[in-house]
Amino acid sequence: MEITWLGHGTFHLRLASGQVVMMDPWTDGNPAFPKGFAIERVDAICISHGHFDHIHDAVPLALQFSPEVVAIYETAAWLESKGVKNTRAMNKGGSQKVGELTVTMTHAVHSCGILDEGKILYGGEAAGYVLHLPDGRAAYFAGDTNVFSDMALIEELYHPQLAFLPVGDLFTMGPREAAKACQLLKAAKVIPMHLGTFPALTGTAEALRAQLGGVGTEVWALEPGKTVRW
Repeated sequence: MEITWLGHGTFHLRLASGQVVMMDPWTDGNPAFPKGFAIERVDAICISHGHFDHIHDAVPLALQFSPEVVAIYETAAWLESKGVKNTRAMNKGGSQKVGELTVTMTHAVHSCGILDEGKILYGGEAAGYVLHLPDGRAAYFAGDTNVFSDMALIEELYHPQLAFLPVGDLFTMGPREAAKACQLLKAAKVIPMHLGTFPALTGTAEALRAQLGGVGTEVWALEPGKTVRW
């Protein structure tokens, strides 16, 4: 799988088949979005929650590419009200096939209000995803969350080898909490996200690495726009 971080909590994933999955799309107005990066294909979008910095470009991308759009039930209903077709509503603990990918929705400790014309609407709850690849590997995309003890259940049930974890602090967990999450998840690699976008997000990949101590998880710090393979 090719992974391209597009800044903040947004990722462009390309499977070996060519299927493109966008995670929490925020491109327009994202100060960390890599200049010149072109989104030419989107087959699926997975949304962890309805805050603007995770859902802002879901509607325009859905209208342009007609992908399958995965979200918790209430957020999916809001997207439908904005003209989005092919929504794939689900809830925590459920799994469904999206192209060649199987996604399982997990818990997250965060809020989920959707800003719509100056009002905050109920968007269900924040969630995360376990992404089951065709080759049998699994990746855990936490979305925005604090560490929570049931991450140990995510490890026990799904054994993710790769974790995408927020580390920026203030609106999500910081490096200390993320290090505890790594301990619970036992993933071989962790990709830090939701950091560096704004001055208020003070957590860093280096701070996470320092907090890990003897936890055997490699910190895989990505650069926006630079594609890596996993």
